[in-house]
Amino acid sequence: MTDIWADLDALPRPSLTDLFDADADRVAAWSADIAGLHFDWSKTHLDAQVVDVFTRLAEAQDFDAHRDALFAGSVVNPTEGRAATHVAERGEGGVDDVRQAKALHARMRALIDAIEGEALGPVRHILHIGIGGSALGPDLLIDALGRDDRRYDVAIVSNVDGCALEEAVKGFHPKETLIAIASKTFTTTETLLNAGSALEWLREGGVEDPYGQVIALTAAPDKAIEWGVDETRVLPFAESVGGRYSLWSSIGFPAAIGLGWDAFEAMLEGAAEMDRHFRLADWAENMPLRAAFADLYYTQARGCETRAVFAYDERLRLLPAYLQQLEMESNGKRVTADGKPLGRVSAPITWGGVGTDAQHAVFQLLHQGTHLVPVEFVAAIEPGDALDEEHHRQLLTNAFAQGAALMAGRRSDDGARNYPGDRPSATILMETLDPRTLGALIAFYEHRVFANAVLLGISPFDQFGVELGKEMAKAAGAGGGDFDASTEDLIRRAGL
Repeated sequence: MTDIWADLDALPRPSLTDLFDADADRVAAWSADIAGLHFDWSKTHLDAQVVDVFTRLAEAQDFDAHRDALFAGSVVNPTEGRAATHVAERGEGGVDDVRQAKALHARMRALIDAIEGEALGPVRHILHIGIGGSALGPDLLIDALGRDDRRYDVAIVSNVDGCALEEAVKGFHPKETLIAIASKTFTTTETLLNAGSALEWLREGGVEDPYGQVIALTAAPDKAIEWGVDETRVLPFAESVGGRYSLWSSIGFPAAIGLGWDAFEAMLEGAAEMDRHFRLADWAENMPLRAAFADLYYTQARGCETRAVFAYDERLRLLPAYLQQLEMESNGKRVTADGKPLGRVSAPITWGGVGTDAQHAVFQLLHQGTHLVPVEFVAAIEPGDALDEEHHRQLLTNAFAQGAALMAGRRSDDGARNYPGDRPSATILMETLDPRTLGALIAFYEHRVFANAVLLGISPFDQFGVELGKEMAKAAGAGGGDFDASTEDLIRRAGL
């Protein structure tokens, strides 16, 4: 393995311009079209030599066996002894896992039909309470796809700050509000606190039976029932579906009811198209794997500590935040899957922003700063608005021009006006932003994360790093804990 990484470090480093000059077909060679998405990785430093090294790494890490295990429903989370069956939610996993997922989807569909038939009373508002993967995914889906055609008012609350909950229910009528509590374990402190406050809001609004307007989305149905949710209003999902991979399960309830079941199914099918590509495509044509090669090239050979994602579409403004959790919680590890020190950097810091706003805020650093930052542009050919087409034309030309400028640069004797260029970018261009393409896009990022993890030899499906802070917060809240002098002083000053 050491020899493979040494060979990567020893490779020549032609500029992007040199790579284009040497290959008239470079764009075609490093682009692909899958499930309504066009992937262009030609403006990265990938070439045949780089791919050859990473192909050897994939062979050494037995990539095919890991991928087969993922789709078979075998254990791929060794630290917790679990499978990761989110692909089964899309119909592409092991037979038993797919059967279970379909049954639980049918249960969710039946409850949605009952809600639409007013079996739970006249519902106009959905208040979805979760945190992390239980909120980020649904929030992205609703914001991206539910702006023009939403059947219910849907608000997503994750922050334990009471201001967030108060803002969410503004304009909601308690007697017409359904509360969806999303928690895999149904023990999440922040979620249950928000849920309790939401129940009190219902009571204060004159609702005689607040629990009658609550449903639970969880992998621990017994705990939800113990908390007070009626068994018929519990929508379970499999324990083997990780939180940040769970929007395809009952955690996607707000999208399924808010956007309609057809839209939810189209999203699942779009993801399944990407699943089939990832599972069946040869390594040389496999886009999640190719993207992982680029990711590792920049972190391991070029010392890049961050990766920036810019959505040139207002509807995808929440995508960078979604990817932050998906990528950094999955691959922000310092040990291998068998507990040994990793010995090298793992996931870069994911950050980003939205379209032309970011150009006037952070692109100065990208073009002329001392940090080399791989950039990713995500845009849609079809506009999401009905205004003068000049709006969308300028949006797309800015996206494409930024990638060109990062690569080409511009030489000047005036240092302040000198652009070094040779700065990498990739572009994902959607035909249109709809449930199918968004499902495929999210699945692409999931498989890219998995590919990165396999190549590094780490487990992407645990997240013990978030536990220590939670434990210490509970200790502080209970008036205990052995804290440093600074923390003790802050607790005292806040009167906690």
